[in-house]
Amino acid sequence: MALQVRVAPSKVVLQNLILCVVLFYTVYYVVLSMGCMVLQVYELSVLAPFDFKIRPSWLNTSYKVLLISTEVTYFICGLLFVLIVEEWVWDYAISVTVLHVAITSTVMLEFPLASHWWAALGSGLISMICGGQALAYCLFKDNFIYPELDGF
Repeated sequence: MALQVRVAPSKVVLQNLILCVVLFYTVYYVVLSMGCMVLQVYELSVLAPFDFKIRPSWLNTSYKVLLISTEVTYFICGLLFVLIVEEWVWDYAISVTVLHVAITSTVMLEFPLASHWWAALGSGLISMICGGQALAYCLFKDNFIYPELDGF
């Protein structure tokens, strides 16, 4: 006799979103730690993923670590989200990014207006969606949902 648990669709979506957010920040801190070791940055705040006030300069090693870890995190998470949400990577990628902006605003007590931060976030989001959707298509192409636009 197997235990059967029925979960409402909205609960599944919320559960997947929470799982994706936790995965996003876990990957972010792992990549950030590896970037600090590689680029020999010995002092970086625990709140580094939310720091949009850092001076953007290629001479600033802390900035390079944050930028590279943001881009790598977004790309890796796009691939990992496929395992959780299958072909809905784009939806969860946008939701996680919106939550990241909200959390950043809350942590820093200010809405991020830095153009370099938004450029990094936007390019990361695009790589997350493109990489994740491409992998989802390859893995689930027999199961992929195609919208019917004949009557549109």
